[in-house]
Amino acid sequence: MSLQCGIIGLPNAGKSTIFNALTASQVPAESYPFCTIDPNVGVVPVPDERLEQLARIYQPGKVTPATVKFLDIAGLVRGASKGEGLGNQFLAHIREVDALIHVVRCFEDPDVSHVEGSLDPVKDAGTIETELLLKDLETLEKRLARIKKLAASGDSEAREELAALEKVRQELNEGRLACALDLSDEELALLRSLFLLTLKPILYVANVGEGEMEQEERSPQVQALFDFATRENNRAIRLCGKLEQEITLLGESEREAFVEEYHLREAGLTKLIHAAYGLLDYQTFFTCNPNEARAWTFHQGATAWDAAGMVHTDFQRGFIKAEVFHYDELLRLGSEKALKEAGLAGLEGKDYRIRDGDVIYFKSST
Repeated sequence: MSLQCGIIGLPNAGKSTIFNALTASQVPAESYPFCTIDPNVGVVPVPDERLEQLARIYQPGKVTPATVKFLDIAGLVRGASKGEGLGNQFLAHIREVDALIHVVRCFEDPDVSHVEGSLDPVKDAGTIETELLLKDLETLEKRLARIKKLAASGDSEAREELAALEKVRQELNEGRLACALDLSDEELALLRSLFLLTLKPILYVANVGEGEMEQEERSPQVQALFDFATRENNRAIRLCGKLEQEITLLGESEREAFVEEYHLREAGLTKLIHAAYGLLDYQTFFTCNPNEARAWTFHQGATAWDAAGMVHTDFQRGFIKAEVFHYDELLRLGSEKALKEAGLAGLEGKDYRIRDGDVIYFKSST
């Protein structure tokens, strides 16, 4: 299971600059609309100090981190839902991802034009989301046209679906994103089958100037964007794309000094990935042996049986038990032997709910 994030935003918001910083790539970041047409794709390891510590303890032949795939999707514009600026093509790319990284311009730069004419982060965010809403309404209308005929014929399932679709359509018409609605499990399952764009969680990235990163407090414009995200049950972080891109070009010691100089708690990549994991309720478990120490991404609430299938379908098919202990206990005691002698490794069944930081050995009949 690998997290896939689509980076979206208005042209010249700094999407490609942030993509470069995240993936250490050098894709074009020119100051004109539609510099990016086909999405650039980058797969990056998830920074995790726990995996590094496990590698020191086990000394495996191979260390495999969890990964995140980033898609740098071209800048959307007003009218994208109707095909403006190749909008239909760009919106199709969004359907492929788990979450959206919405880069919003929060910096002034006379050399970089603003596609909307002036800087207004909340208005800019709303422009993009209006296009997503309009596209989703188009999807709903097509489905409604088909389901109404079935409902009229007396089909009870069609009637239930019709009621759910009309409820969601009304909410979207009032400007509410699908991800912010209070929906039942059945309604959510229905919407997922339609691949609605606004059902995807959104992490807003306030792309600020260097001066703002030196300040502890957010500017009023940036704070307004954070409040906007909160109202939608989404999240926001503050980054300076220009600084992050510069950091990627430095050596490790220089990078640490740079981060300290600008009072950054962590590098942008780490901050963004951790925020995206939190937004999606993603966590990490580990498998370790002399051959490999590996991190695995799972959705909160997953069971040992689910985890076995992530590692190998044979483990899931022949599942007997899972031997489980926690990273914190292993680190505290220093070795797996000491941990087992202390009785801190348990055998769990397939319904065991995995915790973030669990180290698991699967016992299988295959």
